[in-house]
Amino acid sequence: MAQIRLDKFISERTEYSRSQIKDLAAKGRITVDGAAVRRSDVKIDPELSAVTVCGQEICSSRYRYILLNKPQGYVCSTDDKDGETVMKLIPPEMRTKGMFPAGRLDKDSMGALLLTDDGELAHRMLSPRHHIPKIYIVQLARPFENNYVNKFREGLTLADGETCLPALVKSVENCDKLAFIQLHEGKYHQVKRMFASVGNHVELLVRVSLGALVLPEKLAIGQCMELLHKDVENLFKDQDFEDFCKRFNPVFSANLINNFF
Repeated sequence: MAQIRLDKFISERTEYSRSQIKDLAAKGRITVDGAAVRRSDVKIDPELSAVTVCGQEICSSRYRYILLNKPQGYVCSTDDKDGETVMKLIPPEMRTKGMFPAGRLDKDSMGALLLTDDGELAHRMLSPRHHIPKIYIVQLARPFENNYVNKFREGLTLADGETCLPALVKSVENCDKLAFIQLHEGKYHQVKRMFASVGNHVELLVRVSLGALVLPEKLAIGQCMELLHKDVENLFKDQDFEDFCKRFNPVFSANLINNFF
């Protein structure tokens, strides 16, 4: 692969400016293949060179994909005028210029949220024609009713007259106030509005999968992890709803009960 300048390589993958990179290099805080580099304009191979800044290794990938287990109280925005943003939960060494939440979870909602600086992938993810399936587990105010299954499958009409695409919903075993729901769209407050249309109320909502990318059980609330390319590819794969419920019912229902009940 063609070589590029060290400062370009670092600035594209971190929040450091070119001037900051120049200063860090002069202070011996940047290494390439284990050796300190005092000039930031040297050329490196972006795929083969091992680069560290202040002891932190810089990922060779041009784009970064971060999966966050979003807690309540944070807004999916890069502007803190909207409130405390999810960006504050991403460690500085994992952030890059232009990183943003690819999608949205309400301030009081939790679970899987992708953050990236890859605008093309985010556009593909959010495009209506791709209809990436998303699965949520919800805590309801009143017991789940069996007639919800057919109503959701037929496509609900919300209180304001807006119609929803068909969705799948299933009660959680051994807890009649918990349910899984799979959507292929993302209207404003959609899950809450759908349950409201059948006379129930969502008290807690956690997104547990994006496509076939499942929120890892060991990823604690408020923590994040960098995704590998194979994980990113899972975003665009289908998730079998019935199979998901069978496999992950014990995991996500137990997490919800243990943390919030």
